[in-house]
Amino acid sequence: MYDLVVIGGGASGMVCAIIASRKGKKVLLLEKLPTLGSKLKASGGGRCNLTNTLSNSTFMEHFGRSGKFMSEALNGFDHKDLIEFFSTIGVETHAPDGFRVFPKTHSSSTILNALSHELERLGVELKCSSKVSNITQENGKISSVEVERISYETSNVVIATGALGYPQLGSEGDGYALASALGHTITQLHPAMMPLKCKEEWVANTRADTIAKVELRVDIKKYKKIVVKGDLIFTKNGIRGPVVLDFAREITPLLSSNSEVPILMKLTKGMNEDELIKHFKKYSELSTLEIVKLLLPEALSVELCKLANVEGEKTLKQQSGLSREKLIQTLANTPLTITGHDGFKMAMVTRGGVSLKEINPQNMQSKKVKGLYFCGEVVDLDGPCGGYNLQFAFSSGALVAKML
Repeated sequence: MYDLVVIGGGASGMVCAIIASRKGKKVLLLEKLPTLGSKLKASGGGRCNLTNTLSNSTFMEHFGRSGKFMSEALNGFDHKDLIEFFSTIGVETHAPDGFRVFPKTHSSSTILNALSHELERLGVELKCSSKVSNITQENGKISSVEVERISYETSNVVIATGALGYPQLGSEGDGYALASALGHTITQLHPAMMPLKCKEEWVANTRADTIAKVELRVDIKKYKKIVVKGDLIFTKNGIRGPVVLDFAREITPLLSSNSEVPILMKLTKGMNEDELIKHFKKYSELSTLEIVKLLLPEALSVELCKLANVEGEKTLKQQSGLSREKLIQTLANTPLTITGHDGFKMAMVTRGGVSLKEINPQNMQSKKVKGLYFCGEVVDLDGPCGGYNLQFAFSSGALVAKML
């Protein structure tokens, strides 16, 4: 008989198990893979961006309309509490850019090793290679968890299985099936935080450089408020980079109902048409291509000149009025057509999950089954890059443990 069974040995599951065990609870942690924290180890390219330094209110705003759902979890265990928690298990952290918080080693192995050692120190019972097949309930209350032919009795279960992103790291949606079997609604699921593919072929010629401070926006009137900013990289068949990872979480749901999504890119650090005209007048003695190259890498400059039908070796005065106008418009708002992505196999996070309407935000407990809890990415809540999703995973896991 266990006080708590945690299903999933990722970020939220491990923190939940540790804090519950510190309170004297008898905890069983079940992980279907041979080792703990596979996705955590790969997070942030192996550097593990744990959280960020934003205030709680601003942090929640970045999750959109559903952000306030996490207020209880975040106020009880925010980035300061997380930094202190890791300090207690021997992990020093810092924020080299004043925003993103990393372990000082910039290695996710440091985080995973510290969590694993703390679980061992506390005597948390750990069973890896253990895939849960069923959660049983009696009279609306949790009674046991089944792994193959073994049944573990408990009155409290936490589903902390993650979502669908990177299935090779164990995220195969097991938690959705378990939650659904207990009467929970799973909202529509979309891959998020990933590269995007486009229709235009010219991007393949511009792969060498990172374009800083790019603004991306959806060129559909209904979705004109979807705007993100950050660094962008062109690929053989599309775009990637930090700004694209944030943009993708808005685009993938649109692609599920549209074959194409037109977007506009501000590639010249936000310069508008008037500012671009002034820039061209300032360097009027140079060729058109040379002037554009003052703003952008050469390969991209060449392609944008072609897109605007201007002859790069000529001065701007030598171009037709229509071509000059087209070039300024193209530089101010470069069009691109998003056509697809590589699905969940390349998605860092998932949009959608267990419906928030069926979870009590005060303790992350199910409104349908007593003793059933959820934490981390399995719920319908996701944020952008920058430590947002990991912080929520830690905060929600901590909240569950504190409320038991």
